[in-house]
Amino acid sequence: MTGEAIPALFARQAEALQAAPLFLARRDGAYRPITWAQAAEDLRAFSLYLLQQGVEPGDRVLLLSENRPEWALADLAIQSVGAWTVPIYPSLTGEGIRAIGQDCGAVIGIASTPEQAAKLLAVNRDMGCFRALVAMEGAAQAGQPPVVPWEAALAQGRAAGQELREQLGRRLGDLRPEQTATLIYTSGTTGEPKGVMLSHRNFLSNVEACLQVVSIRGQDTHLSFLPLCHVFERMAGWYLMMAVGARIAYAESMDTIPRDMLAVRPTIMLGVPRFFEKLYFSIQGGIRQAPPAKRRVAEWALRVGRAAAACELAGRPIPWPLRLRRAIADALVFRTLRSHLGGRLRFFVSGSAPLSKEIGEFFYSVGVTILEGYGLTETSPVIAVNRPPVPRFGSVGPLLPGVEVRIAEDGEILTRGPHVMQGYYRKPEATAEVLAGGWLHTGDIGHLDAEGCLVITDRKKDLIKTAGGKFVAPQKLEGLFVADPHISQAFVYGDRRPYCVALIVPNMDQLRRYAQQEEIPAASAAELVRDPRVAAFYWGLVQARQQGLPSFEQVKRIALLEQEFSQAAGELTPTLKAKRTVIAQRYAAALDALYQSAP
Repeated sequence: MTGEAIPALFARQAEALQAAPLFLARRDGAYRPITWAQAAEDLRAFSLYLLQQGVEPGDRVLLLSENRPEWALADLAIQSVGAWTVPIYPSLTGEGIRAIGQDCGAVIGIASTPEQAAKLLAVNRDMGCFRALVAMEGAAQAGQPPVVPWEAALAQGRAAGQELREQLGRRLGDLRPEQTATLIYTSGTTGEPKGVMLSHRNFLSNVEACLQVVSIRGQDTHLSFLPLCHVFERMAGWYLMMAVGARIAYAESMDTIPRDMLAVRPTIMLGVPRFFEKLYFSIQGGIRQAPPAKRRVAEWALRVGRAAAACELAGRPIPWPLRLRRAIADALVFRTLRSHLGGRLRFFVSGSAPLSKEIGEFFYSVGVTILEGYGLTETSPVIAVNRPPVPRFGSVGPLLPGVEVRIAEDGEILTRGPHVMQGYYRKPEATAEVLAGGWLHTGDIGHLDAEGCLVITDRKKDLIKTAGGKFVAPQKLEGLFVADPHISQAFVYGDRRPYCVALIVPNMDQLRRYAQQEEIPAASAAELVRDPRVAAFYWGLVQARQQGLPSFEQVKRIALLEQEFSQAAGELTPTLKAKRTVIAQRYAAALDALYQSAP
């Protein structure tokens, strides 16, 4: 596999699987299949269209789209002519798109909708660099250049003459694994985004290594909802599924995932911790709202599930009375819960940020396995991943085959191997710095445990050094806090301060129920979070969560916020990681106030 380019892998699979469904896309209210043969035909047509527009090997092509089959086909078509795919988050503003377009010198723009195409048209008015613009939906739009509908571009490609068809054959034949396949601009929680150059070999070495340790089969169905422009979904949700011939269904939106899971009945899904946190809160909330008899049964089942899971996770046999009780709990409660996930799910894979150990163990106890992994855009992306059937929660699992890791003296994780990027685009100094000594410096702090599993402590740049010289890992604390169903989000702060404090975002549904039980009158969320009784309640929750930690690690004061951190407000990255600098600046007054009096 690593001896070929990605389009060659697709061509081999398409030849073998012609009539089998590759994509499932929701059209006219139902999921409809697109076969490998149909996809191969459209891929060839769009590749020819790109040649008609004069796209040369090494050219950069912007791809601005939500997840959909056309995204995947456009990606392969760009690679097929030797160009580089430059994926862009559809949430990005015109200013952000302009910065990327100017940095990479893009020659073609591809958008999903008329609204996204309008962003590219506006950018082109300033840059004037696009030779062509294509929109996957909608009619032709006037502009410079005019926006060509996807179907019209395919029709133009199908009408190409023999000379262009021979040229496409030569381009495909000239592709080599070591050539650049994509330029991915890291979203970045701080600093200026950089373009990461990844080769065909980078991606396919990671695909091959993942398949050696995690069983994914041609019979699997993956429901894709994480952005394809993120390297995690791109490798594991597209190239890896392509490599085994699995089906890929695209969720219509984040809001429709529950409905889409029931319709598609996936066997595999990729997610980020925020997704699992919300699912956990939803389950806990449903149990609390159930009638008393059902609630008691559910709570009994959860106790049984936790006890059985504790045996398995510790490598001990489950005593037969407990095994019997778990079978009853599964029949009464857990099977129904799993049916809401489609009823066929074999496992989730979690990446992008640390998953709470408590949440991982909760899902495992009800028969839903989450395999947490770890990696970076710069590593294509996976460095380590947990294996089924029994993950090691609290770690990101053993290293992938072929991946080397070394822990530096300051605890930073260093890695080398075929998964490591070619470098940052037009940034030789930054490339040399991050690849110093032949090892990629991840910027993450961690260690390998006695079983050879990698444990991530925090981001090196995020570590808090208090005024007393003590180091505190904020993500560790935040993970503890959000495992409480009453807490939706948490942000720990305290660099160069005498102690750490936290901003806590309540789960408003849970908070309103608590207020009702305690007869706390409040007309709005703002009034609730200002109520002293609510503040005392949440302080108690935080205290309970951090009990047992050294005093210097514990937060000493908290402030409650009435609204969640969001991507729209610029506080979260597209993969829902906190932009710590932005949050600290936006809530500077609230944070400063926490230091105005003794804790």
